[in-house]
Amino acid sequence: MERRAFRVAGFAMLGVLVVIAVVIGVALATLEEGPASLVAAVLAVVAALILTGFTVINPNEARVVQFFGRYVGTVTDAGFHWAVPLSTKRRISRRVRNFETDRLKVSDADGNPVEIAAVVVWRVVDTFKASFGVDDHISYVAVQAEAAVRHLATSYPYESHDDGRASLREGNVVSEELTAELGERIALAGVEVLESRITHLAYAPEIAQAMLARQQASAIVGARFKIVEGAVGMVQSALERLGQLQVVELDEERKAQMVANLLVVLCGDRNVQPVVNTGTLYG
Repeated sequence: MERRAFRVAGFAMLGVLVVIAVVIGVALATLEEGPASLVAAVLAVVAALILTGFTVINPNEARVVQFFGRYVGTVTDAGFHWAVPLSTKRRISRRVRNFETDRLKVSDADGNPVEIAAVVVWRVVDTFKASFGVDDHISYVAVQAEAAVRHLATSYPYESHDDGRASLREGNVVSEELTAELGERIALAGVEVLESRITHLAYAPEIAQAMLARQQASAIVGARFKIVEGAVGMVQSALERLGQLQVVELDEERKAQMVANLLVVLCGDRNVQPVVNTGTLYG
């Protein structure tokens, strides 16, 4: 697991270097040539070791410190620091990143080919796992994101025709499941998924026209159903109102004829031309 590395304020160690430089100068000026050279050489080696420990860390960055292959710890505080000398300090960004998958062509739960793409917002939360858990945590996130999107697309239909069945078009449900599944997949890399969203969803070109016709037919059927339902209610209300006001008394045959005429007028998709009966002429 990630742990804090030993560190000292960089400017403090910079002051130590200045003191060492002054001591070297004084030693060379006051001591004899042999001892002076020895002291100067030792101090020069110490100064060189100190120089290898300096590092600068920007905000939302970290340095993974390794001493001859051994993980020493991680420095996460921004600023000028001095860590273990003769160590390698690998930079790891802890900033929030986003990754958008390519448009993937997969089959949904009903077997229909669809095109789908998603964007994933993530960040590194464990620098040890990001450095040593996987070979390249950025590539790992990209591959796992595409795999999670493919699995999600095969688990849901493009659109649901049954009540209570979720579909890919329900953004909130799909996004929550994608975030949860992707979080489990990339936890090994020390990465946290903040959000994931479907950015592109469409039928594949070879069936897009047929599916569009199907959607249009479903919309027409739904609209007709609403029209008929409303027309029946209007006819019923008209008959009840006529009976209450006793405007006219209609037998069953005339009621049936009136209902038929009203339904034709209300449910037709074209304007109706009325025919007015003005009476009968007898010679």
